[in-house]
Amino acid sequence: MNLRTVAVRLSRALARGGMNALLDPERRGTSSTQRRTDATVGPDGRRAGAPTSHRHDDAPSARPGGPAHPYGGDWTAPLPTTAYAPHADGHPDPGEVVWAWVPYEEDHSQGKDRPVLVIARHPELEDVVLALPLTSKDHDRDAAQEARAGRHWMDVGSGAWDNRGRRSEVRLDRVLQLDVTRVRREGSHIDEQTFDAVIAAARTRSLGR
Repeated sequence: MNLRTVAVRLSRALARGGMNALLDPERRGTSSTQRRTDATVGPDGRRAGAPTSHRHDDAPSARPGGPAHPYGGDWTAPLPTTAYAPHADGHPDPGEVVWAWVPYEEDHSQGKDRPVLVIARHPELEDVVLALPLTSKDHDRDAAQEARAGRHWMDVGSGAWDNRGRRSEVRLDRVLQLDVTRVRREGSHIDEQTFDAVIAAARTRSLGR
């Protein structure tokens, strides 16, 4: 290789990305801005812009956020006054189905990502909503067994929260307290008549504790 060829290649390499581009062939043609974008990772551990696939099932998931965001416990008092009010305002509202990390009843340090039905705003805490967990399991088949275990379910139909279009049931006797900043609002909601029926049934369960 003559000196003229070396000089030409060096000139081209410097124009594309400096001396580092010359020394590291894998970096040639890639700007520092592109490298920063490719390496961006969101708070949930996913790369920024990566698609999220929802699994409406009972597969456990790691606790997002770690111990810095402990679950405050289930709501055990009678349900506060509420009304059907889904709005496209970026805030989870009563009647909407959103996604959240739901802790297991027996161990709040473990849980799973699942859809929940928002039923009310917390009467005292502005950044907390009350919600009921949803499942795609058919509990009509084991209703008596579930009732003996203190779990009661109600059909709410199907919706965009389940990408397989399965019918869902809502649990009436476990009211979650969820931080709105930890909820992913995606625009799904149930109809008002079903919402009113769920609230009436859940209110009966809460009063019967």
